[in-house]
Amino acid sequence: MTVEIELKFIATAAAIAELPEQLAQFPTVHSAPQKLTNIYYETADNWMRSHDMGLRIRGFDDQYEMTIKTAGTVVGGLHQRPEYNVELKKPTLKLSAFPKEIWPEGCKVAALQKALLPLFSTTFTREKWVITYQQSEIELGLDQGEVVAGELSEPLSEIELELKSGNTADLLALAALIGQNGGLRQGGLSKAARGYHLAKGNPEREPKPLPVFTAKPKATVEQAMADFFALALDHWQYHEELWVRGDKTVRLAVLQAVEAVRQTLVIFGGLIPRKASTDLRALLTDLVPLLEQKGADAHAVCYSPAYLKCKLALTSWLATQAWKPFIDDKAQKKLDGSFKRFADIMLGRTAAELKEAFGQPLDEDGFRDQLARLKRHIISFHMLAGAYSKEEYTPYINGWLELQLAIVQQQHAWEDSARQHAVMMDAFWLNGKIK
Repeated sequence: MTVEIELKFIATAAAIAELPEQLAQFPTVHSAPQKLTNIYYETADNWMRSHDMGLRIRGFDDQYEMTIKTAGTVVGGLHQRPEYNVELKKPTLKLSAFPKEIWPEGCKVAALQKALLPLFSTTFTREKWVITYQQSEIELGLDQGEVVAGELSEPLSEIELELKSGNTADLLALAALIGQNGGLRQGGLSKAARGYHLAKGNPEREPKPLPVFTAKPKATVEQAMADFFALALDHWQYHEELWVRGDKTVRLAVLQAVEAVRQTLVIFGGLIPRKASTDLRALLTDLVPLLEQKGADAHAVCYSPAYLKCKLALTSWLATQAWKPFIDDKAQKKLDGSFKRFADIMLGRTAAELKEAFGQPLDEDGFRDQLARLKRHIISFHMLAGAYSKEEYTPYINGWLELQLAIVQQQHAWEDSARQHAVMMDAFWLNGKIK
């Protein structure tokens, strides 16, 4: 088994054209372009996908390799997944060649193999450079081709950076250098994910509301903080993909995800010194005006150097736990404490600030002035309420969302009644039942 650590980018033609010149500044070993064909397999009931596994046979120069990827993690465009590879003499599945322990309990491997059928394929030309950068050896692959499922297809134009040896920080730093001229966008969808979607008939991807975060049982403050950053980045990545595919309505969802990251830094600001996130906060702040423009062009924004720099900075901050060098023993003890206890305290503070802001009648300008604060604190509720049942937190969050909607839509007759209802709601975290 190997654990694959790589960064995936969608690349414009201009970015691809300047790539050889960019790489000339580093010690590299270049491999000539090679045509690759991958056939992905699945059962009629999507058993592989339901277990977050991907299975393929890759063919190149009359050689074949069977690969299975099992469940892993994705933070932004940084993918980390266990991978198992088996050489084959011919392009025929042989699941018994994989280690027995990779299969879920109760899986009958022989029966599974009989049920598997070709689902989609990817055909592309791959050109590779192995780069020596700082303390690491990093393979850069340029893939150009298409993914095909039946009569449907989608072009592939990707740059992948894979860590062969060394450390993740070098991988991220090299990515930032290559992307400093723009034309790259972190890819949240793998080739396989795009193939599966095409195999379903390429249905329209629907926007999603910001979910309420649920921490793992007995999570520490630090664990929950990292998980919520990852949740916000996933929300960002998902809606960015919809935006560049033509759905103009999700621009605000991308903006909400950015604000979720910023608000997370505020919520945990009492434990993480501001100097630990100075550069990241500045990049996020600079990004907001670009996303607030109603006529903002998705491709112009999402392929811009500033946008990529910000997302890579966040990905790096999370992947390398960049706050650690700024934490003393006292702060670490607090970070090791119960997230549930921390969340209860912060829920109380958030509610108190909103009641102070909306506790008295406001005129139209007053409601407008408080809208940004209201949006931020609603994000805080999404971050902190998940220790309780959905039946308890949903009415509470919806009450503040109704007020937000009334202000946004300038429903002046509705604003004050929504305000009164919101401030009178019970604090569910005081008497609520923990899930």
